[in-house]
Amino acid sequence: MPQDLDLLQGTWTITTLEVDGQQMSSPENAHIVIKGNRFTTTGMGAEYAGTLKLDASANPRRLDMKFDTGHAKGTTNLGIYELKGDKLMLCLAIGGTVRPKKFASTPGSGFALETLTRGKAPAAAKTKTKVKTSTKSASATTSSTPATEIEGEWNLVSAVMDGKPMEDSMVSWVKRMTQGNQSTVTAGPQVMLKVEFTCDVSKSPKAIDYINLAGANKGKAQAGIYEFEGELLKFCVAAPGATRPKKFESAKGDGRALTVWKRA
Repeated sequence: MPQDLDLLQGTWTITTLEVDGQQMSSPENAHIVIKGNRFTTTGMGAEYAGTLKLDASANPRRLDMKFDTGHAKGTTNLGIYELKGDKLMLCLAIGGTVRPKKFASTPGSGFALETLTRGKAPAAAKTKTKVKTSTKSASATTSSTPATEIEGEWNLVSAVMDGKPMEDSMVSWVKRMTQGNQSTVTAGPQVMLKVEFTCDVSKSPKAIDYINLAGANKGKAQAGIYEFEGELLKFCVAAPGATRPKKFESAKGDGRALTVWKRA
């Protein structure tokens, strides 16, 4: 009788992704490859790898993903899984030590909910997605755009989303990588935000405008402000379609994201 680990062997394509209650578009070419008790994730902004431990006797079934490569090296995602033929569902705690009890991701939970399909996505589908999301065009723009003052890699110090502070255990997982006119925010191997931006340093506070390249807000614009406080970089970004914030604050119901970063 095959064990669950035997049934999980091979390549899995991420088809849907929800992080901390926010529906994301699946990153292009995002896969998890399982060989023996090792896993490798690609297409999530960087390559991550580690070991996999399963407990098929638990209800729901449990898995631990211990990372030994990438930004998440030395940490472990506690999660649950459900395998039905060529469909796999994962719910992972991308920060903290509280394992999910059900397959759900809500704001402030620190959970990522993923569905995966066995095998690689068809070439035609990947090509279609590439055109649709203008990935090639965006990459070319990034490489030819001069660096801004927010260029580089940043570690999250604190975050308040819609008035709710992010758990400290999750904060340590979040990174921001800015290159040219694009920024990508990841929590471990999960892409939380990918945007193209423009800055207006003549404003006080300085203004920043996003065009979302992925996720539930793909194609939508967001207006924000930012400032430096010593070695810290602070952003306050409004919800799509909302007016630009005037102050660095986030209250329940305003849809704003207030984040503070420190250069890595």
